[in-house]
Amino acid sequence: MFGITSELIIILISALAAAASFAAFAFPFLQRSEKKEHYRSTIEKKKKDLFISAREGNNKKAEKTVSAKDSVATFFKVQQFAGEFGEKVRVQLLQAGIRDPMAPIFYLGAQAGLPILFILISMLVMSAGEKEVASSTQFFILIGAVFAGFFLPRLIIKNKAIKRIEDLNMTFPDALDMMLICVQGGIGLEQAVDRIAEETSEHSPVLAEELGILSAEMAMLADRRAALTDFGRRVGGYGKSFATALIQAEQYGTSVSQALRVMASELREIRMANAEQKAASLPPKLTVPMILFFLPALFIIILGPAGIEASNSGVGG
Repeated sequence: MFGITSELIIILISALAAAASFAAFAFPFLQRSEKKEHYRSTIEKKKKDLFISAREGNNKKAEKTVSAKDSVATFFKVQQFAGEFGEKVRVQLLQAGIRDPMAPIFYLGAQAGLPILFILISMLVMSAGEKEVASSTQFFILIGAVFAGFFLPRLIIKNKAIKRIEDLNMTFPDALDMMLICVQGGIGLEQAVDRIAEETSEHSPVLAEELGILSAEMAMLADRRAALTDFGRRVGGYGKSFATALIQAEQYGTSVSQALRVMASELREIRMANAEQKAASLPPKLTVPMILFFLPALFIIILGPAGIEASNSGVGG
């Protein structure tokens, strides 16, 4: 009869610990390869989309010629239909990392459909209750459901965009320093952006994708300024300042390396100022945890022996 002994339990625990250690050692390498493959697939898809859109644009130009009057009229009709709200929605979705062309339509559909869904759920819950809800309470509940359904998609997308921009702002200064080194070494801006995107794909996939898309657009599009403008709108934060600096450098004929050097120095100063601000705000933040957790334990350690001794002397007396 096979019995479970202490030696067998120790062997099993050791084997599981060894397997867990190996998995913890190998998982980061596997994750890096997955991030790099995802980055390459995203950039290849973007290049293919740019090539297809450019070819379709050339075919449309070859098939028919639209008069300038009709083009202007169509543009103003589209602009009147979409308006500034549609452009803001598209920019916010891009900053959240959602690049699907149909995403603005789904977003607006969610803003229109979720209030109706929340109203139906609220009415179902109120009708299923045993007690009758007052009319004024029902009105406020339905109004709250409408506002919650309308603002929920906006809140989700905004939070996602803010977190993504914060992630990009944390990794962008280091990428800018590497880009400056490449440009000063004689590498062109497009090649430097592509090289830095490849190098950062393992550690910062979000920034690598955005830089890869920028490199693809700069290589495929005729106007470099349009690619930089789109990059600034998608990334925001430091990326927008980076795009603006390069556009101004190209517009006024200044050196790209000089613009990158000035911006890298400014970003280093900003990071140092942010670090000093966080360090200065640390003592007030530690006050409440120290009062709640540190001082009671300190009082117990200091006054505990005296209290125990006093209680023992009282019992003995």
